[in-house]
Amino acid sequence: MVFASLAEKLQETFRRLRNKGRLTEADVDEALREVRRALLSADVNFQVVKDFIARIRERAIGQNVLQSLTPAQQVIKIVRDEMAFLMGGVQSKINFSPRPPTVIMLVGLHGAGKTTTAAKLANALRKQGRRPLLAAADVYRPAAIKQLQVLGKQLDIPVFSAGDGQRPVDIAAAACEHARGAGRDTVILDTAGRLHIDEELMQELEALKARVHPHEIMLVVDAMTGQVAVDVAKEFHQRLGLDGVILTKLDGDSRGGAALSVKAVTGCPIKFVGTGEKLDALEPFHPDRMADRILGMGDLLTLIEKAQTAFDQERAARLNQKIKSADFTLEDFLEQLQEVKKLGPLQQLIGMIPGLGTAKKLKELGEIDDKELVYVEAIINSMTPWERRHPHEINGSRRRRIARGSGVSVQDVNRVLKQFEQTRKMIKQLMGMEKGMKKGAKQLPGPFLWK
Repeated sequence: MVFASLAEKLQETFRRLRNKGRLTEADVDEALREVRRALLSADVNFQVVKDFIARIRERAIGQNVLQSLTPAQQVIKIVRDEMAFLMGGVQSKINFSPRPPTVIMLVGLHGAGKTTTAAKLANALRKQGRRPLLAAADVYRPAAIKQLQVLGKQLDIPVFSAGDGQRPVDIAAAACEHARGAGRDTVILDTAGRLHIDEELMQELEALKARVHPHEIMLVVDAMTGQVAVDVAKEFHQRLGLDGVILTKLDGDSRGGAALSVKAVTGCPIKFVGTGEKLDALEPFHPDRMADRILGMGDLLTLIEKAQTAFDQERAARLNQKIKSADFTLEDFLEQLQEVKKLGPLQQLIGMIPGLGTAKKLKELGEIDDKELVYVEAIINSMTPWERRHPHEINGSRRRRIARGSGVSVQDVNRVLKQFEQTRKMIKQLMGMEKGMKKGAKQLPGPFLWK
């Protein structure tokens, strides 16, 4: 996971800082030296690191911090706030035109993932109520147009393409005209990948900008290229005037320096991040939430937003009712697992939970394999409807039959049944706590009343 190494080093530095209690100026300087080393090893731009550390030191050395009751917490908060500011401070959104269609031009190097990102962006915008049109303006890469058409078909989003020999500038202009006639309010232009030193192709982008006047020019850049990503963003920004950056492969094993440097060096905000291969794995970039994740504070807001998007509200309400009536079966357990799978990789989800998102906790948990959910699903699907509703009646011969049917061992079946029983007990305990809190709420003042 991106930032894993940086997060581990920063969290360890702050853990030692907390253990000191009262802090001296020397303690803060020692901690900041560790922070500087961690950032540089994460491939963050040197000048960015230098300015970042200077700002933190200026704020952290003040008497109101060092003489406070929780100086370590104050210093950590300063680092968190400055890190969020470094990445842009607040979320930067797409500027939609009041006169449709809004034209979004995606640019970038070869292999950055522009075509897939174009489809992901169209999918994300459609969920917001937009009516996007994908435009295939990459006439150089073999099968680029076909790839976009396949992705568009998967998402049921129209793709505009022209015949052979057409210039990208003409294709883009025709796509915008087509969008007006077809009632499409957003056009996403997928342009050809290029090297930023390729003068001819850069001139083509400048001509395309002059012809269609895009409302947003966004650079798609691979987060795993580290400091090179920042240099690329700087070059494209000087030539085209970027409105934003989309970082792809943020789920990869990279050092993350691009995310921490690109805004400070270029002034261009990161607007979206790619977090996986699926077509719904594109998230709006929230600098404050990313800072929380890096420092192990979790990201409950993003987790809640994912759940609200992925979960079927009617099914969730039905499941909630079953939980309250203590009528929770293996069929409900399976339904719950299927809902969780929609949220994305388990390792990412756990990283968003405060307390579990620290590097230390994630290391203790080890690598969490999403295939485990597939095995659990196979085991439950190998049971009869009666067995799913009466798991306590599943004897040895039934367990052997279920194991054969799902291609696992009897021990695996036993483990799933045990996990289910533990889940049932936990739900029962939580329901008991809720009743107790409702009862005790009568004695609490207004704002603490249980609702």
